[in-house]
Amino acid sequence: MSTAVGIAPTQVRTAPLVAGDDLLDQLPTSTGALSWVRRGEGLVGWGEAARLEVSGPDRFAHAAEWWRQVAAGWSVEDELGLPGCGPVAFGSFAFDDDGPTSSVLVVPEVLVGRRDDTTWLTTIGGRSATTSVLHGVEAPRGLRYSGGTISVTAFRQAVEAAVSRIRSGALDKVVLAHDLVARTDDDIDARFVLRGLADRYPDCWTFAVDGLVGATPELLVRRSGDQVLSRVLAGTAARGADAADDESLRTGLLRSAKDLEEHRYAVESVTSLLTPHCADLSVPTTPYVLELPNVCHLASDVTGRLRDGADALALAGALHPTAAVGGTPTDVARRLRRDLEPMDRGRYAGPVGWVDARGDGEWGIALRCAQLDGRSARLFAGCGIVADSDPDAEVLEAQTKFVPVRDALEGVGR
Repeated sequence: MSTAVGIAPTQVRTAPLVAGDDLLDQLPTSTGALSWVRRGEGLVGWGEAARLEVSGPDRFAHAAEWWRQVAAGWSVEDELGLPGCGPVAFGSFAFDDDGPTSSVLVVPEVLVGRRDDTTWLTTIGGRSATTSVLHGVEAPRGLRYSGGTISVTAFRQAVEAAVSRIRSGALDKVVLAHDLVARTDDDIDARFVLRGLADRYPDCWTFAVDGLVGATPELLVRRSGDQVLSRVLAGTAARGADAADDESLRTGLLRSAKDLEEHRYAVESVTSLLTPHCADLSVPTTPYVLELPNVCHLASDVTGRLRDGADALALAGALHPTAAVGGTPTDVARRLRRDLEPMDRGRYAGPVGWVDARGDGEWGIALRCAQLDGRSARLFAGCGIVADSDPDAEVLEAQTKFVPVRDALEGVGR
């Protein structure tokens, strides 16, 4: 099922822009804010020139076809020709094939992009970038938390049950999640959350699409011409109290049989899914440690050369769900997750990112995120469960993964 608006042929113009404010500071309003920013580079947009809502197991194919038709029908004047120039569709996809949440593609009327030393402005249909009124960005008042669909106790019990099933030989890994609800006295300004996430987690991709706001460390896929990259994360440890503590934790993570096993499943999953689309795949034999302010992850960068012309959106659809967020074997893990995790994930852990008219783009996995809805936010956190997982440790890991969005909502470090 799908619904689409705003696909009449129109004019698109991309031109160089004198570098000005930080990209996130360009957003004139919280309503409809679109973002994909890392270390000051990326894309932000606002307004809607076109929009698609789609659901079901064929959502990626329907979305890719819709985007090809939309992009082909527009007249484009692009002075730069860089990835992210010309018309761009931001997207966020539901995790499940058959859940109640729709997947969304949004083409902004106004887009500002930055790559290296080049900044550009894209407008659609003659829209002026200065027509919106800039409103102040304020912290939400009266912030308070309550349990979500799945309590901490229920999450721990689910992990315990999953470990038992895995040790029986039914599967190798399953990913389980739970949620947390934040409520405030004011509507939550997405720009306030984005700024907090970008400032504290500059090495993550800070995203916003249709109210889903977060900062993901995991790049599902990047396509730039015929070059493809996927950054795989699996295996997590909390940061230590000081540098010596961190060094010990890094060493322990690289030697942890449990975390290395979890990571291996994720890398094998991505490799097998990219193989039909890529030649010359390069797969690291050992992971490295990616350090974030609150956690460390085992990470591997899988690279390859595209051989079938698939665009970034099609590649994201082919990769979802990887073992990093779904488990392995996929079908068995999916059934077990539904038994043990009785909630709709919405677009949490689904692909989020962008694709341009050339097929280039970047798609991450929607982690460390919350779905904003007026005066409430629904936060998500999950963990990969394998045979050696300890339920109490997984509970603590999930609480650690709530921290980025909680800090952003609370204005920690502002």
